[in-house]
Amino acid sequence: MSVKQKKRGRPAGSSKALSKLIILQQAKNLLAEQGKIPTLRALAAELNVDPMALYHYFANKAALLEAVTVSLLEAIYQPNPEGQWQAEVRQLCHSYLELLSRYPGLLETMLKMSTDGPAQVFIARLEQALTPLALAKVEFEPLRDLLADYLHGVALAMQCNPGGIPVGCVDAPLDLIFRGLTSR
Repeated sequence: MSVKQKKRGRPAGSSKALSKLIILQQAKNLLAEQGKIPTLRALAAELNVDPMALYHYFANKAALLEAVTVSLLEAIYQPNPEGQWQAEVRQLCHSYLELLSRYPGLLETMLKMSTDGPAQVFIARLEQALTPLALAKVEFEPLRDLLADYLHGVALAMQCNPGGIPVGCVDAPLDLIFRGLTSR
């Protein structure tokens, strides 16, 4: 009778210690492959560690989810606040849709989260892009909500039609939004 060997905190056969960065990278890889955030057990199995080892780096699955989604969103376009605002917003929107396309389960994961860390990344980037307009909070918030809801709808349509909807499909509607902003 054999006893199953327990996996401990370091990946087997590796001289590298387990770290937040390694865990986040593996979680992002699994998200890209599987279309959903992996369970802590599946992630630990991929890293060849005991699932409890992950709790040394993340308090719970919600903390891991936030770290993964924030890490992914930090890769979207970083607008230049001194650039031409329409081009900066357009590039930000394209970048965001490309990210959501590469990670199909990301949007659903973010929408189910109770924290707003990932949303804050996008909001901060949008504020940077719109710096030249000096929008008041009362003007910015409805624009932010409209744009986020529109982009999320496009992302869902893209998931339903893989390869059939290019990110450039948002350009004409963005132009309409831009005209509204410049006429205010």
